[in-house]
Amino acid sequence: MTAVSENQDQEQGRRPAGWLRRHAIDVRPLRHVAYRRVFIGNAVSFFGVQFTAVAVPVQVYAITKSSLWVGIASFVGLVPLILFSLWGGAIADAYDRRKVLLVSSVLMWLTTLGLLAQAVVHLDNPWLMLALIAAQSAAFGVNSPVRQAIIPALVSDDEVPAANTLGFTVSNVAAIGGPVGAGIAIAAFDFSAAYAVDAALFTVVLWAALRLPALPPTGAPSSAGLRDVREGLRFLAGHRLILLTFAIDIAAMVLAMPKALFPVVADERFGESSLAWLYSSIAIGAVLAGLTSGWIGRVHRRGIALVLAVVGWGLAVAAAGAVPWLWACVVFMAVAGAADMISGVYRQTVLLSAPDEMRGRLQGVFFAVVAGGPRLGDLRAGSVADATSATFSWVTGGIAAAVVAVLLGLTFPVLLRYTDTTH
Repeated sequence: MTAVSENQDQEQGRRPAGWLRRHAIDVRPLRHVAYRRVFIGNAVSFFGVQFTAVAVPVQVYAITKSSLWVGIASFVGLVPLILFSLWGGAIADAYDRRKVLLVSSVLMWLTTLGLLAQAVVHLDNPWLMLALIAAQSAAFGVNSPVRQAIIPALVSDDEVPAANTLGFTVSNVAAIGGPVGAGIAIAAFDFSAAYAVDAALFTVVLWAALRLPALPPTGAPSSAGLRDVREGLRFLAGHRLILLTFAIDIAAMVLAMPKALFPVVADERFGESSLAWLYSSIAIGAVLAGLTSGWIGRVHRRGIALVLAVVGWGLAVAAAGAVPWLWACVVFMAVAGAADMISGVYRQTVLLSAPDEMRGRLQGVFFAVVAGGPRLGDLRAGSVADATSATFSWVTGGIAAAVVAVLLGLTFPVLLRYTDTTH
């Protein structure tokens, strides 16, 4: 063998490892013990939460036989979610974040036990379910901002985007396995089995919160009152880039989230066995994007990447609603999920660059948007489907989201100018 060919073989041998280093998911945050515990707790609980996420709309549809009711069930938690997300963010900035995380996690767990109880005794009362959904949304509104706001305290500054990506990826891994498990549990037993799995697995979050170190507030003392909420909103009003990331996410979720249509599409087009695939499809793409996400942190023109990701989300959703084959629908929704994961990482990274004393309140607004947008989207999708058809609601929503994303980018150049300042 010549020296030249030997060097070529060595170079070819190095290429796969070099490619993996550049593109594989960054796991450096897992070196930190406290973050690793939170990561494990979230990973296990996310899987269980998906059981409830599937069981609730399917049970509501089984009771009412109405897509509109499915949309209402999602929408009913919006008001408590918004109010308690805003207030929860202020609480996270005013008190020990470990204690806030623990108390709000217990409240979420209790609402899951309530859903389990109503399913065990077969009440079949949609109004009771609406009340439990609202209570769970309130607890979630307090829990989610603090869960995200603690991340910069658990990892180094340069590892925050990687921690965000890990969190998004593991939640989407759970969103694949969870609906499959939920479908099996509901088919083999009933809705109570799905709620029982969620309640059991959520105890791991309680363990993770108990093992965290104290995370006292920083900055000027606050009381988590209305004045502190207003202060956070004033801070947000002065940062147009953050506001635009919220606006583009609202457009994507309100106009193009088709989850409220999954039960009726499964019932009329693909069959009941398709539910697991439909509910897992977005997460499949998000996981694939997360596992190959090493490049995301190296993108310099992040604003352009964010807009393109949302446009990709909308067009892929529209294509998924238009195709008549389940496998094609799942593939297009997976593409949409990958685009959503990429946009989510960039949006969250913008938020966590804010001062620590404001992170809780900004995360409160963020989660009001992230969780509230899909609920409005469910209501839009369900009501339009009842008035027209599921296909029309699904396809036109995706196209509208892509158009609005382009218009926002062209109208507000600061969004397109968003870059990685470390480059």
